[in-house]
Amino acid sequence: MKKSISIFSSAMALWLLAGVADVPAGHAKEPAVRITVVGSTTVLPIVTRAAETFVAKKNGAVSITVNGGGSGVGIQSAGGGRVDIGMASREITPRERKRFKNPGLQTLSVGRDAVACVVSQEVFAAGVQALSKEQIGDIYLGKIKNWKEVGGPDREIVVIDKERHRGTRHVFMKYVFGNENARTPGTRLVTGSNNEEQTKIAQSDSAIGMLSFAWMNDEVVGVGIREGSDVIEPTLENVRRNRFPIARDLVLVVAGEPKGMVREFLDFIMSPEGQQIVAASGYIPVHSN
Repeated sequence: MKKSISIFSSAMALWLLAGVADVPAGHAKEPAVRITVVGSTTVLPIVTRAAETFVAKKNGAVSITVNGGGSGVGIQSAGGGRVDIGMASREITPRERKRFKNPGLQTLSVGRDAVACVVSQEVFAAGVQALSKEQIGDIYLGKIKNWKEVGGPDREIVVIDKERHRGTRHVFMKYVFGNENARTPGTRLVTGSNNEEQTKIAQSDSAIGMLSFAWMNDEVVGVGIREGSDVIEPTLENVRRNRFPIARDLVLVVAGEPKGMVREFLDFIMSPEGQQIVAASGYIPVHSN
């Protein structure tokens, strides 16, 4: 199976490890506008790269600070007026929309992504290259405890879950269990950001987890999803063709109608240049150039 290649430069990796990127406003001592962005670590690479380019274009008129924290944090922070823009890799729930009814949450889809069921490279190499939804569910429920039960090595499975407010978890659990808040009694370790989970899986020789496609690499490998006699491989081409079953929109969230420099920044991300940044970050642009 074709493996995804890590997309991040060393500088970007350092930003993402901390979950924050502060893009200063060039040589200006005091920028006229400061924009704050927080939320999904899946969307963070897009916004960080876009912010760097946008700030340079504005020649010091704006500074943009980008923080991680997860989709739930992004939605809550934007809705509560604590930041200008939230980042999310899942849909806004009816409860969230009700809570922030005034002035109302507006969303902008900037790209497409999918969530892969990933395993340690050693597990993949030993034969576990595809799993059914039922097998994944039984692993997270603790019913399947050893990789040999699904054609792998005689090794106990290290089950890694994500924090409940993470968008990647919502999408993954909704597919596996039909419930984004499903409990997973088989879990051994709970992680936060994509970077954290990627690291934990890479350090193990028997782990399973869930990650955005852009975070797969040679040590953290996505398995195919077995549906009947078919195996759907975790590739961007299958996402484009709407074949991969765990796909999602990547969205930016604002409270009310965006104005001024915030509006300009959002428009830039949707421009041909901004959509090229989406593609360079390992995701599928919503607009083809």
